[in-house]
Amino acid sequence: MMLARVLTLGVALVSGTATSQLPEFAQQYRQRMGGAIDALEVVKADFVADAAATSRSVSTALDHMAQSGDEFVQLRGESIERSLERLDALRAQQLAMTGAAAFERVWIFLKEPDTKLSKATWDDFEPAVPVTAEGGVLAGLGFAVGFFVLHAMGLIGRVRRRRKHQQKRLAKAQ
Repeated sequence: MMLARVLTLGVALVSGTATSQLPEFAQQYRQRMGGAIDALEVVKADFVADAAATSRSVSTALDHMAQSGDEFVQLRGESIERSLERLDALRAQQLAMTGAAAFERVWIFLKEPDTKLSKATWDDFEPAVPVTAEGGVLAGLGFAVGFFVLHAMGLIGRVRRRRKHQQKRLAKAQ
C-alpha cells in the first residue's frame, strides 16, 4: 500500500513537471516560428520577384509551373506552393498567439502545431523552471491529472480483485 502511494506521488510529480514545461515549449516554438516566417518570406519575395520579372502573378506563375513539361519545374512549383501555404498557416498561428492570453497560447499551439517546427523545437528544447502563473497552474493541473489517473487505476484494480475474491468464495460455498 505504501509503495502504491509513493508510486502515485512520483507519477503525479512527473506529470506536473511535464505539463509545467508546456508554456516554455510553446514559447520556444513561437521564437522558432518567427525565424521560419522570416525565411519563408524571403522565399516568397524571391518567387514574387521572379514572377513579376516574367510579367506573371504568383498564381499564374504557379499554374505555368504545374503545366510545364519539365518534371523538375512541376515539382519546384509544388514545393513553392507548399511553402506559401505553410507561410500563411504560420502567420495565422503567430497572429493568434500574439493576441492570445497566457493559457490560450498553449492551446493554440496544441491545436495545430507545425510538424517540422515542433520537431525542431523538441530537438533543441531546454526545460525551464515554471515561474509564470501559466506554468505553475499547468504544473498543478498535471500533478492532479497524474495523481487522479494512477489513483483511479489502483481503485479499479482493487475493485477487480475484490470481485474475483468474492466470486471464488461464492464458488466454494456452492
